[in-house]
Amino acid sequence: MRKVVLSLIMVMTLLVSHAQQDQQYTQFMYNKLAYNPAFAGSMGMICATGIVRSQWLGLEGAPSTQVVSFDASLYERRIGLGLNLVRNSIGISDRYDLDAAYAYHLPVGEGFLGFGIQGTARYLQANFADNRLIATQAIGTDASIPAGMETKLLPNFGFGIYYNDDRLYVGVSAPRLIENNIDFSQESAIISREVRHFYLMGGYRIKIRESLELNPQILVKYAQNVPLDIDVNLSAIFSDRYVLGGTFRVGGSTGSGPVESIDILFSAQIMENLIFGISYDITVSELKSYNSGSIEGVVRYCFRGPDTVRSSAKEEYRNPRFF
Repeated sequence: MRKVVLSLIMVMTLLVSHAQQDQQYTQFMYNKLAYNPAFAGSMGMICATGIVRSQWLGLEGAPSTQVVSFDASLYERRIGLGLNLVRNSIGISDRYDLDAAYAYHLPVGEGFLGFGIQGTARYLQANFADNRLIATQAIGTDASIPAGMETKLLPNFGFGIYYNDDRLYVGVSAPRLIENNIDFSQESAIISREVRHFYLMGGYRIKIRESLELNPQILVKYAQNVPLDIDVNLSAIFSDRYVLGGTFRVGGSTGSGPVESIDILFSAQIMENLIFGISYDITVSELKSYNSGSIEGVVRYCFRGPDTVRSSAKEEYRNPRFF
């Protein structure tokens, strides 16, 4: 049982203090619906995405996340619909999110400008009777700590704006605006609340030659009273089929310098409509001595809906732009 006390401290820090409460994704470029409801339908196709992430390998109670998402483009790319189902586990707690997104897209320049809204149902569960918990005194002596399994169901809503064309994307969003009480204590005082998270993302494809493009991308995460968290990514796209990239994640730690992790990413379009991606995070923060990094896998399948068919039968389908 490695570093159980450290795991408990980490869990309670996330639950009690002001912190980045939303889960981390290294391959955010394939999971934009998790951050911005206006992304729904922006690819002009019908897509299903699955993500599995294990953070801080070897550290007991560390975060693990599973995602299944779906989004579709309708009515000549004017309407986008999205659905996100997320399970996030950390220590003795589990959280299940169901997000439903609606977006309306307007043709602007060579691309589309989308405005999106999102509704969320969030189910929280924590097992305070878990035998992994270690305390210096009997847990039952503290009235603010429940004795067994506790659950909560909370609603929320948010919004986003997203623009994309064949080369550029940029978006700003706040997917959950209500600061719900997430405390399981039986006392009247509220110890912990949901914190509003704001996101800014962007990327641009730079053509170097026929078979090589560079794709700088950024994701900025802001929550009140915590360090600004920024993912800066640079990826190389080979033959519009293979992607190799690296990311610096900065701002998540204040004790060991600005860099939290250095991440390596690889993805491939292994079939016409199917991509697979994998990433590995090298921890640089003060937790580096307690874990072996983080790993994340993503699979996305997109198929052509009615919006991807040209008006003439002689014309070809619209080419999917996964990267």
